[in-house]
Amino acid sequence: MKDRLFILSQYLLPHHLLSRLIGFAAECRAAWFKDRLIGWFAKQYQVNMSEAQVEDLTAYEHFNAFFTRALKDGARPLDTTPGTILCPADGAVSQLGPIEQGRIFQAKGHSYSVLELLGGDAEVAAPFMGGDFATIYLSPKDYHRVHMPLPGTLKEMVYVPGRLFSVNQTTAENVPGLFARNERVVCLFDTERGPMAVVLVGAMIVASIETVWTGLVTPPKRQLKSTRYDETARAPISLEKGGELGRFKLGSTAIVLFGPQQVQWAEGLAAGSPVRMGEALAAPRQN
Repeated sequence: MKDRLFILSQYLLPHHLLSRLIGFAAECRAAWFKDRLIGWFAKQYQVNMSEAQVEDLTAYEHFNAFFTRALKDGARPLDTTPGTILCPADGAVSQLGPIEQGRIFQAKGHSYSVLELLGGDAEVAAPFMGGDFATIYLSPKDYHRVHMPLPGTLKEMVYVPGRLFSVNQTTAENVPGLFARNERVVCLFDTERGPMAVVLVGAMIVASIETVWTGLVTPPKRQLKSTRYDETARAPISLEKGGELGRFKLGSTAIVLFGPQQVQWAEGLAAGSPVRMGEALAAPRQN
């Protein structure tokens, strides 16, 4: 009954208004407010501040600065095995596996289409048909920067407007097509393993998503917007393996897609597996 009420509330709440209001609070610089909020959050979610570059909770200018905090050098060592595909974020595997008949498994009988996830352009979705996906859920206590699984050159970024449902396991099991319904930013790269998509999915109270090449992406006017980064459009943007790609101001989900016969997920990884940025997520598939 409790879960049903939670899911019902997801449909009824004014998602974007709520996220905007929380976004304003998260940018508040008043010491009496932000210090209490940060202190409560760190205690409530048992945030490990010993990893942070700045350990003093009162030193952050506002909650968002704390939430997107940088880590100390060496806190997330990168797997150095040649060809390894790195995990892009801290969190837990929500699901991973093959993309079958153009659809991605969500949870408990629910799936959604790659075409919808990537914004509805069949040409963009085509390279991933028959490929593989991994969905990483970032919980409130996690490090909230997303990094490159492989070195890559940015080809296109697509902002896809949508709802802002919560993305926890209860919602994933009960809201059909969840990740293809929520607001999201699709980042498309050329890599040594062919085309790669990293999709940053917004969620309830996620005030914004940022990328390192454009800064704040959401919330603009809520209409689909595609920006190309090929050589004819603008200077190429290349990111190193393990380099920062973007960040969530309040947590959410990152989905990584590869084409057919490109990657083999790391042994032992399954739904619910805890992961850390920089660990081996997959190896090149030996054809």
